[in-house]
Amino acid sequence: MADQHGDQVTGATASSEAAPVDAQARALAQLTGVFHNLSYYAPELRGFRDAGIEGYWRAYLAYRSAPLGPVPASVVTAIFYNFAPRVVATAIPSVWEHLTPVEALVLRDELMDRALVRAFGDQVDSPAMAEAAALARSAIEHADVVGRPLFAAHRSLPWPDAPHQQLFRAATLWREHRGDGHNIALAAARIDGIECHALLAGKGVVTGRAIEKLRGWTPDEWDAAVSRLAARGVLEPDGSWTPAGRALHAQLERDTDTLSAEPRNTLGPDSCQQLIDLMSPLVTHLVETGAVEGSWPPKRVHPERRR
Repeated sequence: MADQHGDQVTGATASSEAAPVDAQARALAQLTGVFHNLSYYAPELRGFRDAGIEGYWRAYLAYRSAPLGPVPASVVTAIFYNFAPRVVATAIPSVWEHLTPVEALVLRDELMDRALVRAFGDQVDSPAMAEAAALARSAIEHADVVGRPLFAAHRSLPWPDAPHQQLFRAATLWREHRGDGHNIALAAARIDGIECHALLAGKGVVTGRAIEKLRGWTPDEWDAAVSRLAARGVLEPDGSWTPAGRALHAQLERDTDTLSAEPRNTLGPDSCQQLIDLMSPLVTHLVETGAVEGSWPPKRVHPERRR
């Protein structure tokens, strides 16, 4: 699905030519999503291990859920939507024995500041970074929180002062706003937390084996999800799309775009294009230098992600 970073992101993703509104929405989702993804690839985030939180996914679940506070694992499972409950339970609430949620957020921001400075060097102080940060912040900081718990939790955090940190915060908010909207679309279509992966796999961009590594579902759970979707007529028994499955996937993408339209509408077409033009070289730099991957699922899986 869209918030799983399905398509490659390069400089060509968001050209400087004026784009239709829907293309602008998708380009901004890709650009802000990949910029935010530095928080999943940066080696600096291993600092959570030094704080006592061992394992990639335990750290991820800690710093991404931290704005929610010390909520039960079931709440994180519900809000994150597509993780196997057993994966969430390995981290929540035990990670809070090492750090409080507030401490986890402070540590994440410190580590991401280092990661951004390393990744961009002198560009962190560039006019383009500052201009992109201001535009992205103005689009997202007052977006409606209703029905968007993870976005609402992140939006409540204070803004940092430095432009590169502000752009990361805005990209994170943009990603969580779209992600919450995507979950609304999935729930309305009666697609559950593993079925969304099985439906995406019908496009041929992910496999059950990859999802087992990335989200913790078992082969038996995967086969059961494929069988349920086949019974609905959206997948073939081999997991490929039926015509109805292709149409459902396209409708979910359209619904996600519609539900995620507020930040884009706040900016308007001209400012949207300006933000696309500013962010495209920044994101291209991250992808071309290997700081992040521009496609999902990632072609390289950090060893700690396999746990």
